[in-house]
Amino acid sequence: GRKDVLPTGRNLFCIDPRHTPTQTAYEIGKRAANEIIGFYLEKHGDYPKEIMLDLWGSASIRTGGEDFAQALALLGVKPLWDTSTSRVIGFEIIPQTHCSYPRVAVTLHVSGLFRDMFPALIALFDDAVKAVANLDEESSFNPLIGAQTGPRIFGVADGNYGLNVTRQINDGAWTQQEELAATFLENAGHALNRSGTSTPAPDDFRARVAQTNIHVHTNDISDIAVLAGSAFADYEGGFAAANAALGGSAELLHVDATQSEKLKTRTLAQEIGRTLRMRLANPSWIRSQMRHGYRGASEIAQGVENLYAFSASSGLVSNHHFDLLFAETIEKQEVKDFLEKENPRALEAILKVFQEALKRDLWRPRSNSVNLHLHHLGAHHGSNA
Repeated sequence: GRKDVLPTGRNLFCIDPRHTPTQTAYEIGKRAANEIIGFYLEKHGDYPKEIMLDLWGSASIRTGGEDFAQALALLGVKPLWDTSTSRVIGFEIIPQTHCSYPRVAVTLHVSGLFRDMFPALIALFDDAVKAVANLDEESSFNPLIGAQTGPRIFGVADGNYGLNVTRQINDGAWTQQEELAATFLENAGHALNRSGTSTPAPDDFRARVAQTNIHVHTNDISDIAVLAGSAFADYEGGFAAANAALGGSAELLHVDATQSEKLKTRTLAQEIGRTLRMRLANPSWIRSQMRHGYRGASEIAQGVENLYAFSASSGLVSNHHFDLLFAETIEKQEVKDFLEKENPRALEAILKVFQEALKRDLWRPRSNSVNLHLHHLGAHHGSNA
């Protein structure tokens, strides 16, 4: 539907970032913001004051900026578009009398791709936060009034793109969850100024993470679930570890925007359990991966590693989750034989994950035979399991 990018070959961009967020994206972002506020209000009986949003460049490209629009809506701000070109030319502050709920102090945690591709949105958000903070409103309605000054946009340092939380987990280079929290805080704790230049701001970032009432990650594409890629555990699991280490008690929310007309807000724990049952530990999904040979085995192994990464970083993976996954993979002869034949390294990776989960007391299996089973398989494959 993006006719504006044709003909191809004239540039390296898939969208014109000057059109972001689109008017449609803003309407969807407003509804997502309402969902989040409603969820928190129903559970806590009060409105949130501090929200941190993940912004990924890939999602912004696909949706035209729904996540960014959600951030503006939470602030009580609306983009302004040029009537002839539909380009974003600024913003307007929604009057207090027209706001459906109190303004929220929003912090953005942006990916490296978002930082590189949407510098104009970084500048717009910076201007919007400063404008809202200077309004003549009560602090009970506008938490930015009289709030701690400092940056509201954070990400990795210029030229970097990864948070390295899942890499640290998979390499076994940790003993306590606090070490994973430190990695997240160090890598993500770079403040972006209006021009998009980053500088280390560890104290400011730690303060934002500790004060956050709600951490939000929005997923817009059904082909990619929370256990399908390590970036989810990097961002959501990394934040969970950091917030806990700093004594916070943030709600970890995962917004399902795969159907824009039916937005769903779930806790991160619910989303992990749901994805495990619908995909990773679903016999139908496993059989579909088995049709793809080596690559399918790799997808299964990656999912197992990502579940383990969430367990290590967030503590949201239960014994039952590991039991279910073990039963549908290693304990099923046809699945084990498939892994052994098509991708022995994937099988070794899966065995290593289960053994690590046992060793680190992240998993206490219901069956007493699990240890014996893993030891036998590990000896057969020459792994540490």
